[in-house]
Amino acid sequence: MIEISEKTIICSKSEFTALGVNHPTVMRTLLPNASIKIGRDCGISGLTVCAAKSVEIGDECLIGANVTIADTDFHPIASRNRRHSDNENNIGVEPVVIGKNIFIGTGSFILKGVHIGNNSVIGAMSVVISDVSPDSIYAGNPARFIKKIEQVL
Repeated sequence: MIEISEKTIICSKSEFTALGVNHPTVMRTLLPNASIKIGRDCGISGLTVCAAKSVEIGDECLIGANVTIADTDFHPIASRNRRHSDNENNIGVEPVVIGKNIFIGTGSFILKGVHIGNNSVIGAMSVVISDVSPDSIYAGNPARFIKKIEQVL
C-alpha cells in the first residue's frame, strides 16, 4: 500500500526543481503487506523509496533531489547463495520512520531501521544508518551529529 496525504508535491522532472533530478520518483513496496506512507504538505524531488515492511514520512517534510530510503538490505548478508536467495527470513528488514518537518539534503541515503526525530536536518550526500535525535543536524558517511537546531519563535 502506498498512501500520499494532501498538499504533498512530488516532482519527477528536472525543470521543476532547482537542483534537477537524476530520475523520476520511484515508490515500491516489495512484499504483500509492505507500506509507504507520506504525510501532508511534503515536498519531494526524484525520491526512491523501497519498502519490504514500512517507510513512514511525516508531515511537512522536504526531501531533496535523488534521496534514497530503504527499509531492507535487499539481499542476505551471508555469502552463500546471496545473489539468488529469495528467502525473506535471511534478508534484513526494519521499518524506517521519518518524523515531522524533516529536511533531507540531496543525494542522501536513509537505511533500514532508522528513526529521524522531528525538526531535524540531514546534510546533503549523507548516509544515515542510525537514529537521529529531534531538532538536530546530522551529516556525513556515516551521518553523525553536527549540532542542535535552535528553535526561533
